[in-house]
Amino acid sequence: MRKDQIYKSDEGDEPFRFDDKVARVFPDMLRRSIPGYAASLEAIGSLAARYVRAGTSCYDLGCSLGAATIAMRQGIREAGCRIVAVDTSPAMIERCEDVVAQDSGPTDLMTDVEFVLGDIRDIDFVNASMVVLNYTLQFIPPADRDALLRDICAGMNDGGILVLSEKVVDENPNMESLLVDLHHEHKRRNNYSALEISRKRAALENVLIPETVSSHRERLAQAGFSHSAVWLRNFNFVSLIALR
Repeated sequence: MRKDQIYKSDEGDEPFRFDDKVARVFPDMLRRSIPGYAASLEAIGSLAARYVRAGTSCYDLGCSLGAATIAMRQGIREAGCRIVAVDTSPAMIERCEDVVAQDSGPTDLMTDVEFVLGDIRDIDFVNASMVVLNYTLQFIPPADRDALLRDICAGMNDGGILVLSEKVVDENPNMESLLVDLHHEHKRRNNYSALEISRKRAALENVLIPETVSSHRERLAQAGFSHSAVWLRNFNFVSLIALR
């Protein structure tokens, strides 16, 4: 695993992009930056085993290097399924294909994966039993988020599940300040310097646009999901599940 050192130098002063530079160090960046990330992947596998039905489709939207794709693939227990892994970054899709090709899985039942280089807003969702947005919606312009969630819900089967993981902001400014400080401490404990933390925060400004938990739950309800709940939270990183 290559170590993330992007923000040690002046190269890290430009806006954040999912380019080849990021793709090379992405696993280390996620491990050191997002508390609870491993737990979210473990749950995705468990949820796939519970909710994915035979002959249905699953979608990993913003698949990056395919961690959620692999989690779903190893969790699925039904035949005739497919996973559609979507990303706008050629570097991410290329590496995702390699990662999936090397995945042998825990069983002989290995779900086919279709790789799509494209915008998740352009995807036609059909016969879906599971959709994963693992830290992806936050990079979609806020004005487009309602329509995307409506499209996802419309393309899901009754009883299907959406996993939505996001960086959020707290409605209370004092608590938000505390959560940000705790997250920065998490990064420091994972050997990011103060300069790296500052540069990455600047790089993500106006690129990653977080919202409150209540905003996400309201959007899910308006999109047509019958129930939603926060099942995992670490500081200002939250994962929700929503049922069709």
